[in-house]
Amino acid sequence: MDQPGTGVLMFIAHRYAESQIFATLAEEGHGGVTLAQGRLAARINEGGSRLTELAEAAQVTKQTAGYLVDQLEQLGYVERVPDPSDGRARLVRLSDKGLEVQAAARRIEERIEAEWAAHLGPRRYAELRKALISLREITDPYA
Repeated sequence: MDQPGTGVLMFIAHRYAESQIFATLAEEGHGGVTLAQGRLAARINEGGSRLTELAEAAQVTKQTAGYLVDQLEQLGYVERVPDPSDGRARLVRLSDKGLEVQAAARRIEERIEAEWAAHLGPRRYAELRKALISLREITDPYA
């Protein structure tokens, strides 16, 4: 059987993880966030991010990022605060509720990674991680 290219194979694994995270979060009472909102929220830096940075990292327009942030703010997952480095600018940061959901998502990610490690075995899983980390050098402009 022919297998898809490496990029598609990585996408399939990513899509599986993403769908498991969203489904489990919904089961735990953290539903109501769309995939687009979640992908944007995942790019918010610990100290907060400017809207333009979020748009660039999520590869969406500033208007789209603003719309998604508005929705996340209405749901109580993010807040806008003054940027301490520039009084005219605002930062988007996770609220307490957003941090709670982020922590839950991290726990789910850990469970998925344990599942993958059990399937591949410790050595092959470590090799996979090492290879993917190495690929970040040429694929991730935000690393």
